[in-house]
Amino acid sequence: MANTDTNTNTATTAVETVRVHPAGWPEYDIHIGPGLLRRAGEVIAPLLTRPRTLVVTDENVARHHLSTLHESLHTAGIEHDVITLPPGEATKSWRRLEELVESILAHKLERNDHIIAFGGGVIGDLAGFAAAIARRGMPFIQIPTTLLAQVDSSVGGKTGINSSQGHGKNLIGAFHQPSIVIADTGVLATLPRRELLAGYAEVVKYGLLGDAAFFACLEEHGADVLALKPEAVMHAVATSCRAKAAIVTEDAREKGKRALLNLGHTFGHALEATLGYDGTLLHGEAVAIGMAQAFRFSERLGLCPPGRAARVAKHLSAAGLPTDTRAIHNRLPAAEDLLELMRQDKKAQAGKLVFVLVREIGEAFIARDVDEAAVLDFLREELA
Repeated sequence: MANTDTNTNTATTAVETVRVHPAGWPEYDIHIGPGLLRRAGEVIAPLLTRPRTLVVTDENVARHHLSTLHESLHTAGIEHDVITLPPGEATKSWRRLEELVESILAHKLERNDHIIAFGGGVIGDLAGFAAAIARRGMPFIQIPTTLLAQVDSSVGGKTGINSSQGHGKNLIGAFHQPSIVIADTGVLATLPRRELLAGYAEVVKYGLLGDAAFFACLEEHGADVLALKPEAVMHAVATSCRAKAAIVTEDAREKGKRALLNLGHTFGHALEATLGYDGTLLHGEAVAIGMAQAFRFSERLGLCPPGRAARVAKHLSAAGLPTDTRAIHNRLPAAEDLLELMRQDKKAQAGKLVFVLVREIGEAFIARDVDEAAVLDFLREELA
């Protein structure tokens, strides 16, 4: 990973392009680099059957970046309307989905017109799902504005909303691949520090699940990523996207290997659910705790050599991320409640828990035969 002192406001770093080849879907590109938002119109224009689109965003993104996108689309001659939604996980709901689909129809968009998802993971998931079902499927474009969305949720075609039932994270949705992803790393400068850190947890995930050299690189240069040094950020985003693209190419609909991308998520989603997705833990913070727990649990089962969990926790903690449930010490659930939430996880099969565990840093695997009693004992120890 390059170490650079270039100011984040410059756009001198070359754009990187990652190609995604999802089985059963047209291939598409992820464009990564600073300043891309100003060029979005010229990149998008060739994709459109007519120069008309609809931008879906949230209030925070609109305040910081909508004028830049508007100017870019206007310069390219693309007519566009904007729907601005409240920020936050609560927006991924049936109510907002219905409102959005009805708005798409009210704006008289045709089946071949594109929807632009302009925001973080919440907007990408919601707008992508709306595009998947409006007029039985419309194309859409991802312009992710958070680090988490740039390295994870905008890539791979998972779209959806949350359910009020139990472990309700992303249980309602569809696989619907974008036509293109435009990841302007320069917009990350407006992210609150906590949001940036939450995205960094997903960057670390790619090293832990399949690329030990990348994790070692982050141990040395992760501070440059969090300082938003352009070359470091581009390397982190591009490496993460290449890792995800490789997995999505092999398993676009999560029938097998793609579940590896959920390292830390079984534990993390259960924590988010028990808190009601109220912002006490951001998704990336919950994943950081979950990844540390996955390593501790793997060590406990004798699957992973001693010391690896401590190394992972050390790096996450140094970055400023939580690694255990002390982050929610005043709202700790019962171990039995967490286990019940885990039973509702999307990876569960035939009523059995499925975990992503590790043999080593960079060597994650899918475990389908984990003893529930061992999980319960571990959770009790973690919550003590």
